[in-house]
Amino acid sequence: MLAYVRESALLTGRCLRAIARVPQRLLDVTIQPVIFVLLFRYVFGSAIHPAGVSNYSSYLMPGLVAQGLAFGMIGAGVATSTDMSEGVLDRFRSMPVSRMAVVTGEVLGQYCEAILGLCVYVAVGPAIGWRPSFGAGDATGWVALMLLGTLAFTWAGAYFGMLVRSPEAMQGVGFALVFPLAFLAGAFAPISGMALVPRIIGDWDPISALVAASRSLANGYPSSGSWLLSHGVLAMVIWSALLLAAFVPLSLRRFNATVAA
Repeated sequence: MLAYVRESALLTGRCLRAIARVPQRLLDVTIQPVIFVLLFRYVFGSAIHPAGVSNYSSYLMPGLVAQGLAFGMIGAGVATSTDMSEGVLDRFRSMPVSRMAVVTGEVLGQYCEAILGLCVYVAVGPAIGWRPSFGAGDATGWVALMLLGTLAFTWAGAYFGMLVRSPEAMQGVGFALVFPLAFLAGAFAPISGMALVPRIIGDWDPISALVAASRSLANGYPSSGSWLLSHGVLAMVIWSALLLAAFVPLSLRRFNATVAA
């Protein structure tokens, strides 16, 4: 166990040191959040007025943070597929290192980048008028839930990155999968106002649970509709547990199958 932890930490450090050589890897967690915040606040903010909401920034930002973390799945997949396509992970076959540690180190490296994106959102939000209303307990719960959701989506992204093995393909697959679910998750406008089919999808979208939980903890806005939306925090914990239970073993199995080929 200690060897696994030590190897995972060393391989995580390898992923982070690679950023110095390819700093553009951080564009999606530094520049992109700023663009999203400004674009959606000043484009949608002038046209959307949810009932009972006096400050659209405080309605938007918790949802935008949650959506941004889900988009981190694409970045994790692209980075993983890049390492796979360049043979970086294949080289570990000849080394006396646990394969689980190789996968864990890769995921944790992407996880650290996603946390940077979360920090950027939190830093930019107050500049456009976001005023979280949580106390110390809710703040701790909000941060813990965002970190848990980020971890679950990062493992999912790493699996898909191993599955396609091409950064370009991963980008296409990621956007095709995450983009519609993210925009149906109610980050910008209530799901209840959508047409029937998108409303049904949004009601049971895992990203919707993260948005509802984030908005409830950060600013106390309740979400109505499906059980998932009405119990956002619990639903997000369940969704995260399911995603981790599915994608952790799938990622390891895929890695073993790939390097053995």
